[in-house]
Amino acid sequence: MSGKRGNNEGSIVRRSDGRWMARLTLGDGTRKTLYAKTRQDAAQQLASALRDRDKGLLIAGEKQTVATYLGNWLETMRPIIRPRTWQRYEEYVKLHLAPLLGKVILSRLTPQQVQQLYAQKLSAGLSPTTVAHLHAVLHRALGAALRLGLVQRNVTELVDAPHVSPPEMQVLTPEQARIFLQAASTDRLEALYVLAITSGMRLGELLAVKWRDVDLDRGSLQVRATLQHTDEGYNFFQPKTKRSRRHVTLTRGAVEALRRHRARQAEERLLAGAGWKDLGLIFTNTAGGPLHKSNLHFRSFKPLLQAAGLPPIRFHDLRHTAATLLFLQGVHPKVVSEMLGHASVSITLDLYSHVLPNMQRDASDALDRLLGQ
Repeated sequence: MSGKRGNNEGSIVRRSDGRWMARLTLGDGTRKTLYAKTRQDAAQQLASALRDRDKGLLIAGEKQTVATYLGNWLETMRPIIRPRTWQRYEEYVKLHLAPLLGKVILSRLTPQQVQQLYAQKLSAGLSPTTVAHLHAVLHRALGAALRLGLVQRNVTELVDAPHVSPPEMQVLTPEQARIFLQAASTDRLEALYVLAITSGMRLGELLAVKWRDVDLDRGSLQVRATLQHTDEGYNFFQPKTKRSRRHVTLTRGAVEALRRHRARQAEERLLAGAGWKDLGLIFTNTAGGPLHKSNLHFRSFKPLLQAAGLPPIRFHDLRHTAATLLFLQGVHPKVVSEMLGHASVSITLDLYSHVLPNMQRDASDALDRLLGQ
């Protein structure tokens, strides 16, 4: 016979009807009961439930509310997702999900209640994109609840999420790109803009790049990290995918701009003296610290566009501009995909399908010239 179980180890007994019953105490003090046909099955169920409880995944029993579950789920997600992503999840839960669904018993949540939540949020003025993100967070949370056996189904799979059109892509024409670079030539962050429009790097990648990542003599750059700001400060992370950690060949214009930037930064460093924060970053504030995206947008990028008489595009549209210009020059999609750090070339082709008709016409014209037609 096995020894007596401790208070936190649960218990297994045989009922008068022949079934085996396992019981354990949950984090909120309630008791959870599991039933099985054999003692072995009951022991396996109990062991699994105890592991989930000890990990903080199985906190409350059948009376657990949506708010309680989502709060505990957020804590389990904190170590495995990036801080900025976790912060967005927390905002969706606290501002939108918990106030309307929080008091509902988790196991009794219905598709109709979720659908009504989406309708109310849309009526209150939330954009379809925000509600779609809300749906994605709830879907992920309830998927975890389903795997833990806390719900019988993921009700978000039975509702209609708002249809979201992809954001309109605005790109600069070749002439506008030249105007932009000319306007940036006197800007403190000229090299940042040159690199953005010639390499297609993401803003987070640009702000994380360090001088040790660049070989100006060979004209090359290694993307090793991305910078992310949260309410608690900034963090450097490895790019999400293997393809994002990539080698970038620099244009001659980018190399020259970076050389000028390095000389300018040396002067700023002398002026700052002991106040200089030496992180080895290429693009910094005047004290050597990381650039904040919002400061960059409102204090430099937006005024630069206005001064040049260019449309008010997003910084991310410089990445789209870089890709489009490469396609217009006949660069192979595989090469463009590698430069951008996309997970696959199919993503690149889907994003820039608007350029392909022109490429096909150029290809047809090239065949005509080749064949003398």
